[in-house]
Amino acid sequence: MAAHYDTYDYPNWWIGRDYEHGSELIALKAFLNKISTIGTIVEVGAGFGRLTPAYFYRARRSILTDPSAKLLKIAREEFLDRKNIRIIQAGIESLPDKIRPGTADLVIMVRVLHHITNLDEAFPTINRLLTPGGYFILEFPNKMHLKATLGQLFKGNLTFRFDIFTSDKRSAKAKRQKKISFLNYHPDMVFEKLQENGFEIVEKRSVSNIRSSFIKNLLPCSTLLALEAFLQIPFSYINFGPSVFVLARKRG
Repeated sequence: MAAHYDTYDYPNWWIGRDYEHGSELIALKAFLNKISTIGTIVEVGAGFGRLTPAYFYRARRSILTDPSAKLLKIAREEFLDRKNIRIIQAGIESLPDKIRPGTADLVIMVRVLHHITNLDEAFPTINRLLTPGGYFILEFPNKMHLKATLGQLFKGNLTFRFDIFTSDKRSAKAKRQKKISFLNYHPDMVFEKLQENGFEIVEKRSVSNIRSSFIKNLLPCSTLLALEAFLQIPFSYINFGPSVFVLARKRG
């Protein structure tokens, strides 16, 4: 069965998004620096391997997983000479049948949670893959980012910040056609679900804090990324940016 991203040109979507890509690399590398030794890394939803060059050198073995055969074909061609990179076509629900439980020192999941509707199924799966004390780097779209919050306040929605339910960003037509989910999450809900499913939060970062077409046209990408690196931790306390990165650790 074809995956959703088999019919979408995802690599092309990233053209012109150097700032967003660089912002994610800043958070990812900062978290990697907090982990002393890594044997095996599993990336869930690795796609065409966009983030792989940022982490594969840290581990003896890296496993890229994704349901899209089209995207994994690109990754295979890119990392053909890397003998320590294994590629598996599978959705998150199938990973325990493909990867031996308790063998991953680190699981990375970026730009995947917005397609997942049940965190109480996804997070236990990740927990099962990890060694005791293993790490989980998670990214999710932030429902409470500044632009969304201000927009709701202008509409008179004074209870928006207390609404922990997910927000489905699909159009009415996409919902009728039952296209892939695109959910934004309340950070408090995600943090609570992580803790309920056996994780402790090590660090949070607010990411893509300057994602504005006007500012991106005004300043060079290098300047934006320098500001981004400075803002990620302090802005995480107010859930400022549209994306949140979390470094969590499996208890026990």
